[in-house]
Parts: sequence; C-alpha cells; structure tokens
Amino acid sequence: MSAPDAARPTEPVDFAVDLTGHEMTRRVHVMDALGAGWDPVEVMRGEEEAYDLLYSGLDEEQQRLYDTLVAAGVLPRRGGSRAAA
Repeated sequence: MSAPDAARPTEPVDFAVDLTGHEMTRRVHVMDALGAGWDPVEVMRGEEEAYDLLYSGLDEEQQRLYDTLVAAGVLPRRGGSRAAA
C-alpha cells in the first residue's frame, strides 16, 4: 500500500452538510423577487379563474375526454355537470 492509500479510511465516514443558512438566504431572495405587492390568495383566485376558463366552452369530444379524466381521478370536477358552469 502506498503512503496516500494508507491515509484513506477503510470504513464509511459520516458526512453531513447543514444547508439551513443557505435555504433561509434563498427564501429571502425569492420573497424579495416576488415583491411587497405579492398576494398569494389573489394568485390562487387567479389560477382558479384560469382553470375555469380553460375548461369552459368545450365541444362534445372535449367534454367527453374531460369527463373521462375526471372519472379516472386525473382532473378534479369543476363547476356543475359541465366542465365549468
């Protein structure tokens, strides 16, 4: 065995890195990028409105496919009996 190999451990070595400080810095940067006017509740409302528009006005084939995906649990039911009531 050469001298450099003799210094290597033969058993696994515990190794841990605490990224807590880095994660907090990342979160600060994300919140700074979103800005003071960011309203998460308003964002969620906007997303719901967008989904309602996406699934509105479907033709028969699109509605059939939508109903199939809802029945399979892939998409949630939106609105009444039609995709977006």
